[in-house]
Amino acid sequence: MRDSNPRTVYLKDYTVPEYLIHNVDLSFTLDEKNTRVVSRLTMCRNPASRSSDTSLTLTGENLKLVRVVLNEDSELGDKDYLQTPDSLIIHEVPQQRSFVLTIENTIDPKANTALEGLYLSNGMLCTQCEAEGFRKITYFLDRPDVMATFTTTIVGDKDRFPVLLSNGNRVGGGDLPDNRHWVSWKDPFKKPCYLFALVAGRLECVEDRFTTMSGRDIALQIFVEKHDLDKCDHAMQSLKHAMAWDEQVYGREYDLDLYMIVAVGHFNMGAMENKGLNIFNTKFVLARPDTATDADYENIEGVIGHEYFHNWTGNRITCRDWFQLSLKEGFTVFRDQEFTGDRTSRAVKRIEDVNMLRTRQFAEDAGPLAHPIRPDAYIEINNFYTLTVYEKGAEVVRMLHTLLGAAGFRKGSDLYFERHDGQAVTCDDFVSAMETANGVDLSQFRRWYAQAGTPVVGVAQHFDAAQKTLSLTLSQHCPPTPGQTAKEPLHIPVVTGLINRDGSPALCRLGENEAAAEQVVLELTQAKQAFVFSGLEEEPVVSLLRGFSAPVKPALNRPPEELAFLLSHDPDTFNRWDAGQQLAVQVMSGLIADYRNGAKLAVNPLLIDAYRKVLEQSWDDLSYFSLLMTLPSELYLTEQMRVVDVEAIHHAREAVARALAEQLREPLETLYLRYHRDESGRFDAGAIGRRRIKNTCLSYLAQLDADWARHWSLQQFNTAKNMTDQLAALTVIVNHPHPARQQCLDGFYRQWRHEALVIDKWFAAQAMSPMPGTYERVLGLLGHPAFDIRNPNRVRSLIGAFSQSNPLHFHAADGQGYRFLADRIIELNGLNPQVASRMVGALTSWRRYDENRQNRMKAELERIVSTEVISKDVYELAAKSLA
Repeated sequence: MRDSNPRTVYLKDYTVPEYLIHNVDLSFTLDEKNTRVVSRLTMCRNPASRSSDTSLTLTGENLKLVRVVLNEDSELGDKDYLQTPDSLIIHEVPQQRSFVLTIENTIDPKANTALEGLYLSNGMLCTQCEAEGFRKITYFLDRPDVMATFTTTIVGDKDRFPVLLSNGNRVGGGDLPDNRHWVSWKDPFKKPCYLFALVAGRLECVEDRFTTMSGRDIALQIFVEKHDLDKCDHAMQSLKHAMAWDEQVYGREYDLDLYMIVAVGHFNMGAMENKGLNIFNTKFVLARPDTATDADYENIEGVIGHEYFHNWTGNRITCRDWFQLSLKEGFTVFRDQEFTGDRTSRAVKRIEDVNMLRTRQFAEDAGPLAHPIRPDAYIEINNFYTLTVYEKGAEVVRMLHTLLGAAGFRKGSDLYFERHDGQAVTCDDFVSAMETANGVDLSQFRRWYAQAGTPVVGVAQHFDAAQKTLSLTLSQHCPPTPGQTAKEPLHIPVVTGLINRDGSPALCRLGENEAAAEQVVLELTQAKQAFVFSGLEEEPVVSLLRGFSAPVKPALNRPPEELAFLLSHDPDTFNRWDAGQQLAVQVMSGLIADYRNGAKLAVNPLLIDAYRKVLEQSWDDLSYFSLLMTLPSELYLTEQMRVVDVEAIHHAREAVARALAEQLREPLETLYLRYHRDESGRFDAGAIGRRRIKNTCLSYLAQLDADWARHWSLQQFNTAKNMTDQLAALTVIVNHPHPARQQCLDGFYRQWRHEALVIDKWFAAQAMSPMPGTYERVLGLLGHPAFDIRNPNRVRSLIGAFSQSNPLHFHAADGQGYRFLADRIIELNGLNPQVASRMVGALTSWRRYDENRQNRMKAELERIVSTEVISKDVYELAAKSLA
């Protein structure tokens, strides 16, 4: 039944654990339906606890208790403990000395469709314990500030489970009667139970070695199903690159003798950083040129790096409580972003990260689910694995890096690792290390951790020709968010440069006595603050918030001519790209108004000329060139409107794309033909850039209703030898009235029906199509033999892609998209609450639409909330959205 009053957990109520666990000895006897778990816990009373309660409460869910033994020889009876649906309460345990508690229970992995705890995936047993999955394995103090050393022994059938893996180093193994065998693993480093991992099944191993900076030899192993052995090379090289990068940039060396990765087909997340045994969604491990796109290759390297970097920022130092989740995730996302920037195009990486932040996270900040990167309360912790905690959390860390400089940030991180190795700590501990190492006061900066919402930075400027000064007045305010109406000023780094009217840099000098520099960091700490630049011969163009130095919205209405100037001359790669985006937004905003008024959609020639100039320039970084030529997405345009008009946005953007294709056809054709070549298997920056700009040109040329354009896309689809080119062509065909549309979809499916990750792309391409009939197609695909609602990747590729990346059809005025999603959420709720709750997000911004759509979205949220059997995960998000 639905819990009408689910318990809310508050940060202010945190207390230290009443008991500590020093050592954990786990024994698993594996069976798909009846796995036996024996845990032997060496425990003691926590001397820091002020509680006088002599009982011990352990958490546990969906467990069948067999026996409880205290101190090896005293088996407890029914009167000695109380078992509830989510806990085991032992009435009396020793208070003055350590004790050993042994608990035996059984679990049913096959019935575990929520994919938390120990579950079955494609015949393989594996675990997912973050955030609170360990309680579905055995009774435990399932909280991150209880850290212990783990020894794990696994017993299984040799044929059914030939590979038996867990955390740490392998310390023993052997054969047993009845065709069984056993393996023992020991992790010498203390960890919370959310980092526990177990994998057992028929797996093959790809192995390599890495020598650390101190000369230690580390074995690297990637475990996959046999048919995927040829898709592991890139993941292995990515791991070695990440290990070397972390040594070079942060001085962090790997600490075990073995590092293992396992690729799992059914997984709620992207990957999990379990100590020494990372469990990954196959999407972020498996790659071959014909099955994975360039974006897949980059994402694999980034996620491999992310999970490896967690070894220090998450494992060796972990969270005191789940409110501190951004302590490990924000810092580690920043680290993986920098790693990818060093490995690929730094300009492209920064733009892609900010684009996603401004499209998705800003929407989260502006909606009913807005929360600080360190939340104050939650009902279900799984709901706080959000873009705010991860992506905005990374931006907060980046601001520290900007304020302190690379050397200062490194000093701070070194002190953080030195102070807190082996501890469960808080976000404030991280900031304190930065403060102490650099001798600065970051008291005001801490507000970023506690305040929700996206600040708006106002800009006013005045040039005094006689004094040769430019006064730049910045102001800040943050709109109210749920539970936070009054906001205090934040500490905002605004990286700023000045550009002369001839396009050359103007030196920045703050005051008469300051040294001049090509750019400066303005530290905005007040509600309103003026900065005066001196020694200027002419009024410059201000290049503000370079590199997107803070997650804010600048309130700066530039004339289109100035944006075109910045698109041509700004030396900051981010601001140059952003100027083009803002120019396009201005033009499309006018077209949106024209569409609403029934006027003809005529594109401002200034935008065409600006793009023509971009095309005429020579670019070394072709991936960056491609981004300069890419229009703002419909989702980004949505964020610019007070009341969203999905049809007007779609038609305005299409009009601009078509006008660019018509007016710039010749240079687009030339670029396409110049770079249309087979470079399959090459993933250097040059080859990736050539594919990227070529496919950008193809997407524009497809706007032309011409037989030759349709021929080019079909020819590329039929002859492509790499997935980047084949999928790009298929997407163009699916998004336009191409006569070979169904033929290509059928052929693609036949070609790749045995490659699950490629079929995910096939589902997503259809779900995101703007063509008429997409809703009916998506509805029909639910019954396709390849669709499995129990597989999170498949759910995301069809239901998620339609509801989150196809605004035109999902937001159809008749509400059919909303009904479709609510039906799926209710169905998923009973199978996998985590995945179900992730789908709710597409309905949460209902207040931003017209009255008709508001009523329809709200009605579906009310239907979800009133469902009789509803999980905490889904209830929390739906109820908060309605509040």
